Amino acid sequence: MRANFIAFAACLFMPVASPSQPATKAPPAFILPVACEIGSTCEIQNYVDRDPTPAARDYQCGSATYDAHSGVDFRILDMAAQRRGVNVLAAADGKVSRVRDGIVDVSVREIDRATLKGRDCGNGVVIEHDGGFTTQYCHMRNASLKVRPGQLVRAGAVIGQIGLSGNTEYPHLHITFRRGDTVIDPFAPLAGVAGRCGDGAGIWQVDAAKALIYKGGAILNIGFAAAPMTMADIEDGQLSPPTRNSAALIAYVRAINLRAGDVQDFTLKGPDGTILASHKGTALTVAQAQRFLFIGKNRAGDHWRQGLYRAHYRVIRSGTTLMQREFDLRL
Repeated sequence: MRANFIAFAACLFMPVASPSQPATKAPPAFILPVACEIGSTCEIQNYVDRDPTPAARDYQCGSATYDAHSGVDFRILDMAAQRRGVNVLAAADGKVSRVRDGIVDVSVREIDRATLKGRDCGNGVVIEHDGGFTTQYCHMRNASLKVRPGQLVRAGAVIGQIGLSGNTEYPHLHITFRRGDTVIDPFAPLAGVAGRCGDGAGIWQVDAAKALIYKGGAILNIGFAAAPMTMADIEDGQLSPPTRNSAALIAYVRAINLRAGDVQDFTLKGPDGTILASHKGTALTVAQAQRFLFIGKNRAGDHWRQGLYRAHYRVIRSGTTLMQREFDLRL
């Protein structure tokens, strides 16, 4: 078995001019700005940092953020999903004020960060809305932008696709909400960024609010493979499942937003219910933005036994199962 994790780099954002509308109207009700299903094909990786000190906490006093993070990160499952294309949507009616395109899609780990000076947002769009509100969309796919400055857009209009441009290590949409020059937490705007946990009412439409219920952690990837893998292999999204002739049978999982004290439990069983491999983890000592784990076994005979192989993964937080997933492979 093997586990690994990386910490995410902070994202900086291009400056946005104060909108021309008077800041007297109520905010519009915003829709989900990504054409994916929360909990299935995408998850929230980071929320607005509500702690004014060098520490960080999200609006529910959790650790799903980092110092000075100014928006919400909607993360898709892997680069395979990014290559297929996931649309970014205007979160409300408005007028496009800024657009930037032409920045290549590449992980910041593979380039000199200095080349991104002033372009940390990558390919992006800024839209002005009623009441002095703006939304800023970052890290979009190169050459995918479909809007221009001055264009009027309706809520749900496709403005581009999720990419890997700017200061980011993984494909996602970062969206920042502002009123004038002030960052707004869309989950608790009335309390302000430094407000108490859970204060305020969100500015999402009802359907979006239901989809965005706070979970405190999520399982991003699950699957089977024929050999041990790295985090980069999972991120690439092209792992092939084993066959009856594979030298090994591996089950893997990647979870995000784990906290200190969380315990991971992972088991792989054969067709007859025999445990082939298991991981009984100890409590994590620090919060981890993402962590992957795999367990498995080398083939003992000429081929794997025919039948259903079942993996079960769960995360235990404060003595209670926070999340779990069972998944199968038939050989």
